[in-house]
Amino acid sequence: MEHELQVRGGMIRLGQALKLAGVIDSTGEAKAFLAAVPVTVNGEPESRRGRQLHPGDEVVAGEEVVRLVA
Repeated sequence: MEHELQVRGGMIRLGQALKLAGVIDSTGEAKAFLAAVPVTVNGEPESRRGRQLHPGDEVVAGEEVVRLVA
């Protein structure tokens, strides 16, 4: 499923983005989720829940796709 997530302030962290897109229920789940599900940011593997994301970035987590827009 594809999601478009609007970013205010120019930056959001990966764990927050996954929560706001409905991929996970809380940011506390992010660490376990990232350990269990392959996640890429702009095509590169990512396991840090604190990774900074900016408009234009694309996150793929399993079958979920999250595109960040301004």
